[in-house]
Amino acid sequence: MAFRAAFIAHAPDADPEKHRCVVETDRYRLTVVLVRDQRQAVEVSRALVEEGIHSILLCPGFTHRDVAEISEAVKGKAGVFVARGDGPSSRLTAEVRRREGFSR
Repeated sequence: MAFRAAFIAHAPDADPEKHRCVVETDRYRLTVVLVRDQRQAVEVSRALVEEGIHSILLCPGFTHRDVAEISEAVKGKAGVFVARGDGPSSRLTAEVRRREGFSR
């Protein structure tokens, strides 16, 4: 059985049913899903755990509260992690995200 991980990211025009992909080898399966908001992120996280995901990595746009809500929603069935950059990297990407209509 392969290690199964997921990466969830925000996009203002995301449709989680349509905006997803899977990359895999014999030992690793990575599912990437784009969500529009926290409600979708929680729903997707629950569904991914039911599909056998072991680890969920969230994009830097998730707040501490968002992470806690997702962690609670998956009930310890998967690890929940957040990708964070350093200060300069965060400022650089924040400008682009604002320009492209991201709410966070």
